[in-house]
Parts: sequence; C-alpha cells; structure tokens
Amino acid sequence: MNGRTELFLGIIAFATLASALVQVGFIVAAGLLVRRINRLVTQIEQELKPLFTHLNAIGRDASRAASLAVAQVERVDRLLGDVSQKIEQTLNTVQATIDAPAREGLALLSALRAAIEAIRDRRGRARQHGGEDEDALFI
Repeated sequence: MNGRTELFLGIIAFATLASALVQVGFIVAAGLLVRRINRLVTQIEQELKPLFTHLNAIGRDASRAASLAVAQVERVDRLLGDVSQKIEQTLNTVQATIDAPAREGLALLSALRAAIEAIRDRRGRARQHGGEDEDALFI
C-alpha cells in the first residue's frame, strides 16, 4: 500500500471515529433529554394531581348540588300544585256555601216583595171600593 492510500484510510478511519463519537454524543444527549423530560412529566403529574383531585371533588359537589336543586324544585312544584288544588276546592266550597243561601235569600226577598205588592194592591182596591161603600152607608 502506498502512502496515499494509507492517508485516505486514516482520514476515513478518523471520520468514521468522529461520526461514531458524534452519534454516541447524540445518543447520550438524547438519553439525558429523555431523563429530563421524564422528570418534568413526573413533576407536572405530581403538581397537577391535587388539582385534578379538587376538580373531581368540585364536579361531584356540583352534581350533588344539582340533584338536590332538582329535588327541591320538584317538591316546590308538587307543593304549588297541591296548594293550587286546595285553593280551587276551597273557592268552590265557598262559592257553593254563599250561592245557595244567596239564592234562597233572593227567593225570600222576591216572595216578600210579591206579598207586599199584593197587600198594597188589595188596600188600593179596598180604598177605591171601600170609600164608596162607606159613603153610601154614611147618613
């Protein structure tokens, strides 16, 4: 082998060695980067874990509050329905209680009015006829 070939072989060997060293450096740097990212992810998970726990608790509490609110609204709806029904029944009872005596009272007033009218008519007739009869008997 001549000197030139050995020189080129040395250059190729050196380049291969440099390339291998760079690749090993990249692999080591990538490994360190993966470790740092892994530590960062672990740290973020540890810091966010209480937050997610609190968010879950808030969600459970909100769900419970919503179900309690729905139950209260249903109770109020039933209560208002019952009150409305009772008021309607009471008004119907009051109306029936007032209407019957009022009708009877009106009937009594009509009968009394008719009786008074009949008495007035009779007195008026008696005065017309009675006044003449009494004058004829008066001597």
